[in-house]
Order: sequence, then C-alpha cells, then structure tokens
Amino acid sequence: MTGGTSTDRTRLGYFLGPHGVKGGVKVFVLGDQTQLAALERVYVEKRGWLKVRRAEMLAPGVALHLAGVVTREGAEDLRGLNVYAADADLPEPEDGVYYYHELRGLTLSGPAGEVLGEVVDVVDAGHQDLLVVRHAAGEAFVPLQAPYVTVNLNGKRRPASLALTADAPGGLLDTDDTDDTDDADDTDDAGGPDGAGHSG
Repeated sequence: MTGGTSTDRTRLGYFLGPHGVKGGVKVFVLGDQTQLAALERVYVEKRGWLKVRRAEMLAPGVALHLAGVVTREGAEDLRGLNVYAADADLPEPEDGVYYYHELRGLTLSGPAGEVLGEVVDVVDAGHQDLLVVRHAAGEAFVPLQAPYVTVNLNGKRRPASLALTADAPGGLLDTDDTDDTDDADDTDDAGGPDGAGHSG
C-alpha cells in the first residue's frame, strides 16, 4: 500500500493515552467515531502507517489496537499525536454527510454567485475549522461554519461547491488580515471537525 501525500489524508483525531495494559490507545475522535471501525490502517504523526489490529468502540471515542504497540508504555508514547486515514480508506458517508477532504478543489462563490477562489484544504484551528481558499491575491482562511458558508450538494448528495452567505463578514479573503476569523462565532454548524460534516 502506498502512503500517498498529506493532502490524500484526513485527520480523524488525536491519541489521548493508554486504554488497558495491552497497548490499546484511546482516540479523541473529530466527527463520527464509526468512521474508524472498519479501517485496516491509520497514519500516525511521526510514526507513519500502522496496521489496525482492532478498533474498540467506547462511549465516547475509540480505542485502537495497533501493530507494534503491545504495552501500556507503548500506548503512552502515542499520547497527543494526531491520527489520520487515507481518504480512499474512509467508509462511504451517509446521505447529506460529507468528509472535509471532499471540499478540496471546489470553488467558493460570493453571495451574488461570483467565483471567489478554490478551496485547497481544510485545517483545524482549534476553536473552529478553516477553509484554505486560493484566490487571485494569494490564499486566505475562511471559517467553515454556518451562517457564513454553505456547502452545495449535487444530485448524488455529494459536495459540489461552496458559497459565502450574505451574513459572512467582509474582508474574509484579505490576505493581509486573517485575524477576522478570530471574531467569528465559535459555533460550527456547517459540519463536524475534520472527519465529516453535515449539509442542511
């Protein structure tokens, strides 16, 4: 199996610490925890691809049992590291639910329908998720949240494009002033972080 590039991977969450004494490690999951249930491998920050021996569903979260991690001390070493899945390995989402990697390459339009730029990535900024939008003047960060951004779905209920609403504050695409995103409401109704989102 090939590793792919960083843009071919979606962040699922991060490791919280050991679960049990035989190498299980708890994951704080961003989004729906069931997306980890059938994965055969995950990409671990600083470790690379690791085979998933077993995924144990918890309430909440998931405990992963990974190849080569068989002790509590080994699980402790993973604490705080981010865990990713290859986009191609993720299960098919439910109708109206989308993965954030599906937003890459889509156009972002303004309230009047004018094309503003292209989404090249979605990043976790801690308190909210941000679209990385490439436009004529460079790149800018746009908060991915209602009521500022809507995700338009195609006939197959997959993301087709994104649009700023009339409620979006001005200057979001100013490359020399990205602090506007800090003033946005922390509530993220446009979708769950990283793993998957929902369209209304």
